Amino acid sequence: MKTTIASQLIQKYNVPGPRYTSYPTVPYWNNDTFSLKKWKASLIDSFNESNSKEGVSLYIHLPFCESLCTFCGCHKRITKRHEVEMPYIDAVLKEWQLYCNLFDRKPKIKELHLGGGTPTFFSPEHLKQLINGILNKSNLAVGYEFSFEGHPNNTSTEHLQTLYDLGFRRVSFGVQDYNETVQRAIHRIQPFEKVKWVTEEARRIGYTSIGHDIIFGLPFQTVEHIITTVQNTQLLKPDRLAFYSYAHVPWMKGNGQRGFKDEDLPSGEEKRHQYELGKELLTNAGYHEIGMDHFSLSTDSLFRSMVDGTLHRNFMGYTAKKSQSMIGLGVSAISDSWYGFAQNVKNIEEYYHLLKEGIIPVFRGHILNSEDLSIRKHILNLMCRFGTTWKPSEFERMSEIMENLKEMAEDGLVNLGLKDIKITEKGKPFVRNVCMAFDMLLQRHQPETRLFSMTV
Repeated sequence: MKTTIASQLIQKYNVPGPRYTSYPTVPYWNNDTFSLKKWKASLIDSFNESNSKEGVSLYIHLPFCESLCTFCGCHKRITKRHEVEMPYIDAVLKEWQLYCNLFDRKPKIKELHLGGGTPTFFSPEHLKQLINGILNKSNLAVGYEFSFEGHPNNTSTEHLQTLYDLGFRRVSFGVQDYNETVQRAIHRIQPFEKVKWVTEEARRIGYTSIGHDIIFGLPFQTVEHIITTVQNTQLLKPDRLAFYSYAHVPWMKGNGQRGFKDEDLPSGEEKRHQYELGKELLTNAGYHEIGMDHFSLSTDSLFRSMVDGTLHRNFMGYTAKKSQSMIGLGVSAISDSWYGFAQNVKNIEEYYHLLKEGIIPVFRGHILNSEDLSIRKHILNLMCRFGTTWKPSEFERMSEIMENLKEMAEDGLVNLGLKDIKITEKGKPFVRNVCMAFDMLLQRHQPETRLFSMTV
């Protein structure tokens, strides 16, 4: 098999760029005009608009890990001391209470996701206390979805059963790659038998959507490793997959990506070859490409959401339903009211201190203006539907964007209409580059230092 994308396109478009889990992206938030007061007002307005219709989404960040995985760019704290569990849960529930105090009625939860870190670092009993504490202050929306990220090495039957009994039906397991050399480089030793057992155990208990995360572009990774990883994935047949590019950002403080050298990584062209081959194998195995870097079986809700046009993207990645209000709890968690963003402090001790003082622990954010909201809509459409349309009133802005897209159109990556744009099949791997043409903040203020991972 050979790559289907010309190497010159890869060389041309392989530039640093955002992954667009938000717009504006975090480096372009206007923190100078942001305040906790404005954030609260933004969230209350959004809650009043959306809670009765759809409810809110909750993301809970559980940051603890027993060991450091050197591919990971998430916020975490490495410890083997499990006595940290209950103080952290108590703090998260205190934060939830502060948010509930803002509203004139109980929040209605439509989605709840546990991320990390390693959520299964916490004992099943402590996770039960956390979820019950959240639910005691809220109601459940019709068709609610609960999900969590599980580590194959420490997710037990008790974890799976306890969370299932609390309403969880979706779980994702971080696999990354099955090759031992790659696993040693990223400090994530995880035999196939572990993943097989936990996948089959989740299915036996009754989970209806089981996901695997696999990565291309890891240190020492080859095309042969991708073939083996996808073949093993086919044997277990998870309902959905995240198959995404390793984001190498070692300059970001504290992310641990210093365990290998830059020359140990595949080149941009090699990475794209890995992706094209993996995509071909997954497609042949019955998986459908969903948005950017995601795949699912036709029986999974992610595929159905793509077909009916409800696919959504936020800081949790792709979701089957749009959430206007998403509240992030825990250190470093990001909240989204649609009209504004807010991120929590990243230091656990500071997080505890602010909550003790009765202060919602955000330290930065952004309130969107009318241009931000318009561009956010278009970028979301591109990321979820590979196309977007605009109104005549947006023409002045769109003429500038169309100029940015002209070269991509000449390269066959996009089709430009008078009032719409469609990303071609050839252009789908470059969706981030297309979104960058819409990103007015990026266009006006090119960063002087490296902020983002490479787009390919």
